[in-house]
Amino acid sequence: MLTHRKVGKGSRKSEKIHPPSVVTSAPVKKALPSLLLSCCLLATVGVKAAPPADSPAPVAPADGVTQLLIDRGLLPAKAMPLMQNMRDRASDLVLSAFDFLGVPYRRGGNTAETGFDCSGFTRHVFEQTLGLVLPRRADEQAKADGLENVGREELKPGDLVFFNTLRRTFSHVGIYVGDGKFIHAPRTGQVVRVEDMREAYWARRFTGARRVPGADGTQMLRGVNAQPSP
Repeated sequence: MLTHRKVGKGSRKSEKIHPPSVVTSAPVKKALPSLLLSCCLLATVGVKAAPPADSPAPVAPADGVTQLLIDRGLLPAKAMPLMQNMRDRASDLVLSAFDFLGVPYRRGGNTAETGFDCSGFTRHVFEQTLGLVLPRRADEQAKADGLENVGREELKPGDLVFFNTLRRTFSHVGIYVGDGKFIHAPRTGQVVRVEDMREAYWARRFTGARRVPGADGTQMLRGVNAQPSP
């Protein structure tokens, strides 16, 4: 069962990115999570030229699917800001996960100070960012009520991705970040890092993905479409 808690500003321990020789200056270290997220997302959606400096800031357009639903009366126009909010929340979740790059793996760990195991990492990120308390174990997270099954070709940043790494379905979990990559706490002796799901090892062991409805806007859109009670 999923529960929610009020999201607070928890303390995070700054960790050096592995390998430490890659980044040396403090400003670059601080900007790294945003740069990584941009690389993952822009690889999927592409880059558009920036408007001239003296041009007024444009209003963000709806994506093709959202605009089609609005045009056909299947989605109210006022849902567009909520769709943007959904994207922002997914970005926040991925950025929060990137904050813990380099934190050491520790079996049973669930904080940046002590280290993370795979499910402790995903649980911490979702609770800190969305106020959602996931079950503790990877297999329990995969079977939790309220999560939606997601196909490999339907993955979006912020989805939970599961793998069979111990000859057991749903024995490992990470967070999809876009462009075929996911972030996770791998194993003893390693640190939280980003890897490519398309690599042979992970591709063979992928066993499914789950999405939190509140993280992709489903619950918000239900609220927009709901009719007031008589």
